[in-house]
Amino acid sequence: MKQKRARHTPAFKAKVALEAVREQQSIAELSRRYGVSANQIYKWKKLFVEHAALVFDQDADASGGANGEREDELLKKIGELTVERDFLSRGLERRR
Repeated sequence: MKQKRARHTPAFKAKVALEAVREQQSIAELSRRYGVSANQIYKWKKLFVEHAALVFDQDADASGGANGEREDELLKKIGELTVERDFLSRGLERRR
């Protein structure tokens, strides 16, 4: 029977990659310790090092792109609900 593919959280990957970058233990030792293939650790380490500069990128939005989109969506919804409320309240005033 096939073994189910393990899925690791980004936090776990970062932890293992950071330990690999520190080089206090060999990749083989980290592999045994965390139960992850040595090749996988090499890949995570490479990605970690390649994307480390993104942390200090000045052009990046502080709140993140996804958060900015969500904020825009919520502001649009608030505007729609405000217009709807005002429209309905005017209709109720006419009936009274």
